[in-house]
Amino acid sequence: MEVHIKPNIQGSSTGKNDFRMNEQITNPQIRLILATGENFGIISTREALRKAADQGLDLVEIAPGEFPVCKILEAGKYRYEMQKRKAEARKNQKVVDIKEIKLTPNIGDNDYGVKMRAARRFLEGGDKVKFNLRFRGREMSYLDLGAAVLERAKADLADIAKVEHAPKLDGRQMSMTMAPVK
Repeated sequence: MEVHIKPNIQGSSTGKNDFRMNEQITNPQIRLILATGENFGIISTREALRKAADQGLDLVEIAPGEFPVCKILEAGKYRYEMQKRKAEARKNQKVVDIKEIKLTPNIGDNDYGVKMRAARRFLEGGDKVKFNLRFRGREMSYLDLGAAVLERAKADLADIAKVEHAPKLDGRQMSMTMAPVK
């Protein structure tokens, strides 16, 4: 009996496929799942390819391993389902931005209030906030005033955020990062 196996027209496993199929499966034995979803057991790859060809379907590697799990199915349909799953996972994932708020050591009360409302809005939206406190000219001799402003910000936002990176002086700039509490 001669076996005709459908060639892989779509390309190799390093191309747009994230799985191996048909002749790309090099293991001598595999664990086979039939098109109906029934577990057939461990079988030689040649015999599994023959079964897939008889049904006019592809042999697709679902999970690699010592005995890779392979399923007889339509490869194009499987690829489409995998793309849909990846798109759904990307849609549900949350991207966390780092919002930056610039302060000075001698900031006025009203300006401070505006900056804290913005920081609270960012944190409630799920983003991280980085406070940058810039020292200009002679303000470098008053580092304690800058540290006090950052401590005040930490205390004001303690109910919705935690400090991720403690206040740190880097040249003429002191910075602190806060992340929202889950």
